[in-house]
Amino acid sequence: MNVNSSNLRGKTSAMIVCWLLGNGSLFVWNSMLSAEDYYLSLFPHYHPTRVFTLVYVVITLGTSSILTYYEATINTRKRNLIGYLLSFLSALAIPILDLATSGKGGLATYIGLCCIAVIFGLGDGCVEGGMLGDLSLMCPEFIQSFLAGGSASGVLTSVLRLSTKGVFENSKNGLRKGAIMFLVISALFELLCLLLYKFVFAKIPIVKYYRSKAASEGSKTVMADLAAAGVKMQQNEVSEEGPNDELERLSHKQLLFENKDYAIIAFLVTVLTFSIFPGFLADDTGKHGLGTWYALVLIAMYNVLDFLARYIPLVESLKLESRRGLMIATISRFVFVPAFNFTAKYGDQGWMILLTSLLGLTNGYLAVCLFTVAPQGYKGPEQNALGNLLTIFVLGGLVAGIALDWLWLIGKGW
Repeated sequence: MNVNSSNLRGKTSAMIVCWLLGNGSLFVWNSMLSAEDYYLSLFPHYHPTRVFTLVYVVITLGTSSILTYYEATINTRKRNLIGYLLSFLSALAIPILDLATSGKGGLATYIGLCCIAVIFGLGDGCVEGGMLGDLSLMCPEFIQSFLAGGSASGVLTSVLRLSTKGVFENSKNGLRKGAIMFLVISALFELLCLLLYKFVFAKIPIVKYYRSKAASEGSKTVMADLAAAGVKMQQNEVSEEGPNDELERLSHKQLLFENKDYAIIAFLVTVLTFSIFPGFLADDTGKHGLGTWYALVLIAMYNVLDFLARYIPLVESLKLESRRGLMIATISRFVFVPAFNFTAKYGDQGWMILLTSLLGLTNGYLAVCLFTVAPQGYKGPEQNALGNLLTIFVLGGLVAGIALDWLWLIGKGW
């Protein structure tokens, strides 16, 4: 590919759109988590935070695993558009269900919300691997922006939820009104992300450049996006590295063997985080004086620090690129398990807020370091595949972490 200044225009615009798309990839899910005070009031005996999360991640993992197996031939544009469309529909379905049931709890409403969590899981299974794989073949700043946007969705939903809760706190059915307004805003944001991906992202010059480069290296996944941007790849351009270039691509098994330490890190970082967040923070935080605000404050602190930490690797001197260093940092985080257990029993709310902040800080930092370092040195099709594979291990860690999160309930009526 010939590189000139016009090919690389629009980097800032692309980073902004990546940030918004990352935000949209998790906005609905974080909305459901941030409205956990409302769902706990509707379903006090069903552990909604834990159950919704488990349903969502199992479906996301299954969907993403199937799509990763076929990633080399899948139309990534269609995959991502379907993902954002399902996220929008699931976001819209939550307030509709609430209005249809007049804000009443009960088993039928609970099952309905679980079905909505399934729809969102399907959407997120399309988007997570699709976007991370696609961005892995571009510059590291794009994937950092996408991951930071995903974390920012937690911050924005927490701020939005605290605001709506405060506005309606003293009104009749205030908890419900605040939750409904909050969820409607979430649906509108998902619609914005769908439109941005369909009409804007593919047409940014630097995005077209990286996708054209990947196509010249044998990638088929970018062809629909290039066509949508008006780029027609000639046959000699697609195969300019030789007729056997596609055969020279490393297989999934080979990529996984070369990056098994990164896969382990992806799994361990996530399994530790989600064995504590959000279920433990919602149900097992000990004595405190913040009432129904306490769980919201903890979730907000986690989200804020997780978000800020994702910008630390932009400073090259603070970016951890050593495989050994990443592994040591990952394993050392397991000290959080006894620390949270001890603090829940004997500490006050200040210590719990500090621990929660550190949990978010280390999670965000290690996630960005991992996904920006791992794809370096590979061709476009391999970078896309590796991004998808690492996403599977992240989601596997999510499932395992959420399952382990139930262990905190031992001796508490379960």
